[in-house]
Amino acid sequence: MTTLNKDHILIFPFMAKGHTIPLIDLTHSLLHHSLRVTFITTPINLPFILGSLPPPSSALQVLTLPFPSSPLLPPSCQSTDHLTSPDLYPTFLHLTKLLRRPFHDLLQNLSSTGDLPLCVISDFFLGWTLDVCHHFHVPRLVSHGMSAFSMAICKSLWLHSPYDLVSDDDESFVVPGSSLRLTWADVPVNYRLRDPDDPVFRFVDETGKADVNSWGVIVNSFADLDGDYVGLFESFYRAGARAWLVGPLLLGRGGEAEYEVDEPDVARVVEWLDQRPGGSVLYVSFGTQTRVSDGQLDEIARGLEMSGYDFVWAVRSKTWVVPDGLEGRGLVLRGWAPQRQVLAHRATGGFMSHCGWNSVLEGLSAGKPMLAWPMMAEQHVNAKFVVAELRAGLRIPTGKPWEDGFVVERAVIAEGVKELMEGEKGEMARERARALAEAAQRAVKPGGSSDMGLSGAHRGATS
Repeated sequence: MTTLNKDHILIFPFMAKGHTIPLIDLTHSLLHHSLRVTFITTPINLPFILGSLPPPSSALQVLTLPFPSSPLLPPSCQSTDHLTSPDLYPTFLHLTKLLRRPFHDLLQNLSSTGDLPLCVISDFFLGWTLDVCHHFHVPRLVSHGMSAFSMAICKSLWLHSPYDLVSDDDESFVVPGSSLRLTWADVPVNYRLRDPDDPVFRFVDETGKADVNSWGVIVNSFADLDGDYVGLFESFYRAGARAWLVGPLLLGRGGEAEYEVDEPDVARVVEWLDQRPGGSVLYVSFGTQTRVSDGQLDEIARGLEMSGYDFVWAVRSKTWVVPDGLEGRGLVLRGWAPQRQVLAHRATGGFMSHCGWNSVLEGLSAGKPMLAWPMMAEQHVNAKFVVAELRAGLRIPTGKPWEDGFVVERAVIAEGVKELMEGEKGEMARERARALAEAAQRAVKPGGSSDMGLSGAHRGATS
């Protein structure tokens, strides 16, 4: 009979910032609940992890697994934000599967020392951890880094091909199991193409099978935001599996910490914001993995200029040149930005976002309405959620995402910014965002729905 330590949780994120940060936040929450945590990472990612967590102690240990090598990737590439081309993504996914043996050895070592965890919380993309956990009789919980809404929609679309639901690009259809209407443009690209020869499609299909046979799911969301969709989401899992809403995890740790940003840089941004009136600045960011063409960046720049509003803009392109005169109106940041501080600042009045789920939560937790500009993965579904379901944002019309070379023009961008910042629809979205921010704070307080969800997941694992 395997003995599991009821106060010990092992966390294993996928090597991407958007997947890792919520599990760093979860670690802080678990430590606050007096649980011990073992956090798994790889050598190159170790400094980022150590800089984002409390110092290792009797309650927290950070262990590394050797990341496999490939002649296609530089040795320093151990996170998706370091990939030099989207074409390398399938290779990266394959390499993560080779972590199975060292992960098995790690659990074997924990077993020999009598310290097997109560459960393993691993990323959806690390589906092979389920078999390893079964070998040691340790429950595996999944972290998707998505909302219950988006996960339920994606699960339904995976089972029911959109090709069977819609025949025309502009035709809307009802997602099976829900009352939600989508168009073809709202469907994530892998769900539209469904190419069995595509290695990413095969990978997602494989991990999805491990996902639905796992013991449960940790969801970075909260009841007032996502509670209506938990039942639909749970219906895709094995009997008895539960989905626990435990977010926004960033608020569970105070929402203050940032990542990979030197304090002088944070101070510079905050000082710039301090000089602007309340609600007068637009924050613009498209995340760490979205690649925006230089031509589109030019249109965004001119659109922001035409809008007349000040802005803070995080740009990842290394080739784009800032147009003359633009930085007199706004602050352009290269690479990573202190997003949580910017969103929390009184001067920030809105958020133009790709609608990655972390960004959605950070924006809404700060009470800021969103100008949704989805670009990849489930971001189109998240945008639909924010705009149509939550009514906390507006949408940039982006055409048909499968059309190569499509560029949103500056006039369209300027119009969207002005409507968000000063229009009637923008004010309605602002009021709704403020209400959701208050609900988020209530959820993570002692006795709140997410605080109880975290405790419930722990009690369920010990029973």
